[in-house]
Amino acid sequence: MQFRLLASDKDTNARCGEIVTAHGKIDTPVFMPVGTQATVKTLTPDQLKDANVSALLCNTYHLTLRPGESIISEIGGLHKFMNWDRAIITDSGGFQVFSLVGLTHVTDDGVEFRSPIDGTGIFLSPEKAMKIQHSLGADIIMAFDECLPYPCERDKAKQSIYRTINWAKRCLNNHQKEDRALFAIVQGSVFKDIREECADRLVEMDFDGYAIGGLSVGEGNILMNEVLEYTTPRLPKEKPRYLMGVGFPQDIMDGIERGIDMFDCVIPTRNGRNGCAFTSTGKVKIHNSRYKADESPLDENCNCYTCNNFSRAYIKHLFTANEVLGLSLMSLHNIFFFEEIMRKARQSIIEGNFKGFKSQLLFSMQE
Repeated sequence: MQFRLLASDKDTNARCGEIVTAHGKIDTPVFMPVGTQATVKTLTPDQLKDANVSALLCNTYHLTLRPGESIISEIGGLHKFMNWDRAIITDSGGFQVFSLVGLTHVTDDGVEFRSPIDGTGIFLSPEKAMKIQHSLGADIIMAFDECLPYPCERDKAKQSIYRTINWAKRCLNNHQKEDRALFAIVQGSVFKDIREECADRLVEMDFDGYAIGGLSVGEGNILMNEVLEYTTPRLPKEKPRYLMGVGFPQDIMDGIERGIDMFDCVIPTRNGRNGCAFTSTGKVKIHNSRYKADESPLDENCNCYTCNNFSRAYIKHLFTANEVLGLSLMSLHNIFFFEEIMRKARQSIIEGNFKGFKSQLLFSMQE
């Protein structure tokens, strides 16, 4: 993996660059749809390419449960398995320490999970997380970490970063570089000195990139931005910076303004499947009765397949009739919309006008 900075905004810390992987180039800042189970729900690889998606995020823990990393490896790796020839990033399974609380037991050795599918046990250690991700064959893999909920006690956050730092070192010692990069994940909840210590210790280890985890877990936009303002400057300028699990346009733009290069989230697809479209003039909630005979597209200013071919009335009909096409069309539009605002953000950084672009975008999206 290679990372190159191309431009910086004149009034903010926003920056534009490119990550070159074995499976193509990722222009940054970038939004990456989530394909937890080796699929972005309701969308085909060709649809994602048409929406200008350059990278996807898949999940180590869930793919270990089914179909199993050995099967994916035998078939030729994730790219061949899911017929995706662009970049793939795999999360380590650390987020499931947070999301599956009640089904986990955490020790310094690793995490014992109880499968939400059939109750069977699975143990993930840093070494095993690395072995699985190497088998999956992703372009960028994440170090195993402990993601905490919010609020979190200070003592627990302190203990957690030492565990995360130790796990990161173990991941680094078991990393088979080849054509893949390894990113570390900065934790520490909302405690400034703890976050800074975690960041500094991880930077000393010289990873290929750095992620900021443990945000968008209930702390809200103001606290999230505070954490970014004191954490991001401690990460190397010459390496990619990744804000994990953040996906509302306001939060993404705030992250870009503070120097973040990479984002992922289920927000566009999950909202799409629930009947909510993001548009240039605000959210469209397609279940609303006022769209029953509305001949206009979801977004007059959008050039996606959905908006070029179907009306709000038709999409509302699909949802009313419980037709799966409705979920697909809404998800496709949302992914296209997110990729388009990222393209415009990159262009505004090159032109030195990110602040103006951000203000105009968020103002126009107000309902």
